[in-house]
Amino acid sequence: MNNTLRINITSMTSLSELNEVIDLCDQVKRINAKTSLVEGQNVYVVEKTKRTLGVLEKIKISRAIVRLPHGSFSVPLTMLEVA
Repeated sequence: MNNTLRINITSMTSLSELNEVIDLCDQVKRINAKTSLVEGQNVYVVEKTKRTLGVLEKIKISRAIVRLPHGSFSVPLTMLEVA
């Protein structure tokens, strides 16, 4: 992470400012996920302790349908990585 960005974030004193930064980061993650994903592509569903390989079946606004070895699931775009 960029040092100036780290310094700017730690210098924020208001909780509302920090919440705005978190919202912006979530939006950027969602946009990046949408632009790098294509239906039929192999993706990893990233959980806290594991990554599961699956096939992207359909992309919705903020979630995607992913076919995993144990069934199809609706997964948030922020939990997906290109395989």
